[in-house]
Amino acid sequence: MSENPLAEFVDVLKAAAETSRLRILALLAGGDLTVSDLTEILTQSQPRVSRHLKLLLEAGLIERYQEGSWAFFRLSDAERDFVAGLIQRIAPNDASLARDRERLAAVKSRRQARAADYFRRNAASWDAIRSLHAPDAAVEAALLDTVSDAPIQAMLDLGTGTGRMLELFAPIYRRGVGIDLLREMLAVARVNLEKAGVAHVQVRQGDLFSAPVERNGFDLVTMHQVLHYLDEPGRAVREAARFLRPGGRLAIVDFAPHALDFLRQEHAHVRLGFSDKQMAEWFAEAELSLADNRAVAAAPGQEAQLTVKIWVGRDRRQLLADRLRESARQGELA
Repeated sequence: MSENPLAEFVDVLKAAAETSRLRILALLAGGDLTVSDLTEILTQSQPRVSRHLKLLLEAGLIERYQEGSWAFFRLSDAERDFVAGLIQRIAPNDASLARDRERLAAVKSRRQARAADYFRRNAASWDAIRSLHAPDAAVEAALLDTVSDAPIQAMLDLGTGTGRMLELFAPIYRRGVGIDLLREMLAVARVNLEKAGVAHVQVRQGDLFSAPVERNGFDLVTMHQVLHYLDEPGRAVREAARFLRPGGRLAIVDFAPHALDFLRQEHAHVRLGFSDKQMAEWFAEAELSLADNRAVAAAPGQEAQLTVKIWVGRDRRQLLADRLRESARQGELA
């Protein structure tokens, strides 16, 4: 928790010491939410919820950020531990919080259903929806350039979709695994991989938050245009990192922040891009070092409305082991 003068700390306590505001803090501890989400979950009017949010913002307990026409709220990083301590003191079976968790699950379920429905309706033509950003060939060339400098024994593609990443990296890895939640997408991936003659790969149905593969087992994990569909992208980054071997790399392809709100309404995007700062924070939380960060420019003459970003994080365990070995070697030479 941040250090505050006594009077300011009393104001922080006053802001939290109200039933609805404590409920809001408990909900935000589980992920970022909009005013509409909170209004539905708390079954209160929007002006009332907005008033509670204003007081929490003024106390520094939460933060607000804008994505297109939607405003999201999250716990303040400086006060996250303090809020966690407050929530831990509330009985886990409290009736009010239990009802809030049920309504929160329903909100997230509807979001997931919208995304799943979109994928189902577009599974066969998914690869064709690319007109808003740099050509696929440029993105794929840049992605290959970021990770092809080291051997890849095993690769994991989370949210594999049509299987394109597995096809792209097939000449580099010895074993590939793709995970996707939808059987329709897996059917498309299997057809595409068979057509490409990629036999050293398998695709499985599963949730990327609990993928049915071994931990610490992959040299490369990829997430291509996946994070913007998720309610908890930071958690997804942390989960993906757990599948890396020491020194392994996580490659994320997604969009820089933008204001194309119709992508949320018409294409089930939950997030309108990600900043370098946010990605660096998620990598740090996942104990990854940022190894590469690049933007893929549009083709000459193309007026791309979206900037494609590639972020590569490297598992720190191998880096730490290398430093320790070098320190030991220097000590022997001294």
